Amino acid sequence: MVQGISVGLGFYSSYSGGNAGSNASGVHRLTVQEAKELDNKNVQNPQIDAMKRSGQIECETCKNRKYQDGSDEMVSFKAAGHISPEASASKVRAHEQEHVSNAFEKAAKNDGRVVSANVSLKTAVCPECGKSYVSGGLTTTQIQYDESNPYSKNQKSLDNMFLLGQNVDLSA
Repeated sequence: MVQGISVGLGFYSSYSGGNAGSNASGVHRLTVQEAKELDNKNVQNPQIDAMKRSGQIECETCKNRKYQDGSDEMVSFKAAGHISPEASASKVRAHEQEHVSNAFEKAAKNDGRVVSANVSLKTAVCPECGKSYVSGGLTTTQIQYDESNPYSKNQKSLDNMFLLGQNVDLSA
């Protein structure tokens, strides 16, 4: 029989299909079904924790985790939706790419160009099962627009006049 993850105090988890029973030290090994039943009753057991970490039992925290977009753009996840920890990186990355695509479309429509687009993904670790997952993302974009507008040119020249002489190097 193939044995699972070794846990402190001589406990072992068994893979589904394995035989329940005692190991060499006489400690009862839980089957996946027994562990699920005990977990539903909120019984604390190191074997159950090991089975959650190895993915044999689904973690409630990961099962109930929802993702929702907080921006004012038309992108996915406007309504809260579930993403598994294994798929979170690709789904969040694809969602943030939608924001980047929107920036390029906005720049093209308004005679501008995207100067920079940065995407950062945030990771976290589930406190219940210990799995790493992508917990969210942030996209920042800078768009430079055509300055043929005389009002924006005047504003920049006023700003320039105000800022001249603001920085003085006294060490010279």
